[in-house]
Amino acid sequence: LTGTSREQRAFQYLLAHAIPGDPHHILQTFDQWCYHCEHLSCVGPDKGRIVERVLLERAPLRVLELGTYCGYGTVLLAQGLPPGARLYTIEGDPRHAAVAEKVIRLAGFSEQTVELIVGPSEEVIPHLREKHGLMKANLVFMDHWKRCYLRDLRLLESHQLLAEGATILADNVLFPGAPHFLQYAKTCGKYHCKVHRASLEY
Repeated sequence: LTGTSREQRAFQYLLAHAIPGDPHHILQTFDQWCYHCEHLSCVGPDKGRIVERVLLERAPLRVLELGTYCGYGTVLLAQGLPPGARLYTIEGDPRHAAVAEKVIRLAGFSEQTVELIVGPSEEVIPHLREKHGLMKANLVFMDHWKRCYLRDLRLLESHQLLAEGATILADNVLFPGAPHFLQYAKTCGKYHCKVHRASLEY
C-alpha cells in the first residue's frame, strides 16, 4: 500500500531508531524489525554469532561476501574485521544494493573498508582482481542464491581468488539447501568441512 519495498521499510525503521555509526545497534534494530514487524531473510543474531566467531578465529584481511541483500551480513562482517582489512560485497539486485549502500554507510563504514559491487556474481567474480584489486580472499561468505554456490566457488578457484587456507562460510546449505555445493566441498579433497547447526533466521 505504501509503494515501498520491505527492505526500504526496514531502512526507514533503522533511520528512525538506530544509532548512526554504531554497527552493533544497527544490527539490533534490524533484528527488532524482523522479529516484530516484517521478516527479512537476513543472517539474524543466532547465525550471526557463528559468523562473529569465525571472524575472531580467522582475522581475515580480505573478505568477499556474495549476496549483500540489504546489508545486514555486510555490517556483521565489517564490524568484526581486523584493522586494515577490506570487505568486498556483491549484490545482483540493484534495488537491494541501493538499500544496502545506505545501511552500510549509516553503520559508519567507508568505501575504503567496504566496497559494494552491483552485478551478477558470475559476471563480477572474474574481474575482481583487475577491476577491484582483490588479489585473494581469506574468507568468503556465501548468502546469495543457493543454486549459485557451487558455480561461484568453482569460479573463485579457477580465477585463483582464494588465499591458502581460506575459509568458505555458506549459509542455508541444508535448508533451502545447496546439495551439489555440499557434495563438492566434502568430496573434492580441497576442503575440511564442518556443518554448523542453526535454526532459520527469526
